[in-house]
Amino acid sequence: MMRLRREDPRVVGSFRLHRRLGAGGMGVVYLGSDRRGQRVALKVIRPDLAEDQEFRSRFAREVSAARRIRGGCTARLVAADLDAERPWFATQYVPGPSLHDKVAEEGPLTAAQIAAIGAALSEGLVAVHEAGVVHRDLKPSNILLSPKGPRIIDFGIAWATGASTLTHVGTAVGSPGFLAPEQVRGAVVTPATDVFALGATLAYAATADSPFGHGSSEVMLYRVVHEEPHLVGVPDALAPLVRACLAKDPEERPSTLQLSMRLKEIAAREAQGLGDGRPPAQRIRTERADGRAETYADQSTERRRTAGGAPTPRAQAQPPHSGPQARPSSPRNHGSTAGRTGGRPAPRTTGTGRRPSRPDPKLLRQRLIVFVVVTLLVALGIAVAQRL
Repeated sequence: MMRLRREDPRVVGSFRLHRRLGAGGMGVVYLGSDRRGQRVALKVIRPDLAEDQEFRSRFAREVSAARRIRGGCTARLVAADLDAERPWFATQYVPGPSLHDKVAEEGPLTAAQIAAIGAALSEGLVAVHEAGVVHRDLKPSNILLSPKGPRIIDFGIAWATGASTLTHVGTAVGSPGFLAPEQVRGAVVTPATDVFALGATLAYAATADSPFGHGSSEVMLYRVVHEEPHLVGVPDALAPLVRACLAKDPEERPSTLQLSMRLKEIAAREAQGLGDGRPPAQRIRTERADGRAETYADQSTERRRTAGGAPTPRAQAQPPHSGPQARPSSPRNHGSTAGRTGGRPAPRTTGTGRRPSRPDPKLLRQRLIVFVVVTLLVALGIAVAQRL
């Protein structure tokens, strides 16, 4: 927090302002309080933008999105005045650092922490998407880590499901490195757009770096569209799921509901020290034997099969010369995929040529019990948070 500057207002609406929380392209965010002492985060549009109709419309979208979303993973809207000389709105104040600051100061999070945060964010995105809203700028700095769980903030460029991602021709809205390929191309945004951003955010939490490295906006956007993410350092338990979120094709990404369920299971297993220590490739093949990883571990290979049974290769364009900042792409690390004979899939085998053993029923029952308990606890926590 920073002290108020000389040019900052002291009172906005019925709220008294105390500190600056931050400033962005649209305006300044203040810490304020009402007559009852309730603390709020109050955003005010900058004076030079208050008369710009485009910015007023964008600000109105943020307020509209905040009003429509119901769920414990977003900051609750308290008040707003869109007709003021400098439009403003106030949301519930969320104490705690952003995910970006947390990782920058303390380093990468553990697999259990990442899975727990990801599960809560996935569940929050379910509520966001059910309201017909796509955030479009989900990233570590827009996630606050409160004592009651992570909160998604800043719906300034949120848009209705199915809308285009361009404000001006050739200009993508969002943050390079966390934008989905369809946003870079100016295509229609869908809930899968936020799934891509969530995957990049989880990768950042695990490595303290963007999965597409660093560089100019042009270089970063090129990598998002044409190169594979760099996931070295992402825990084995999370790597296949994160890679699936970062699929170039939106249809190949898991849904937020699938993400929530899978991440809850991973969080419970990691918290109990039951993390899978096998190499990623072996783990994917064994899990696919009982059908559990079919929807997130190796979707892109399965969906690109042709009628003849061979995977369709993805064309790779040559990157533009970007100096020392450019880096080679990382090949996608999928599990092996068996061919087909006579229209039927061939038996799946391990690297030794033998069929993988069936999973232990006792272990499956233990996982199911843990999953149910964690789901109930998360649901109870969200219900309590919504009442507060």
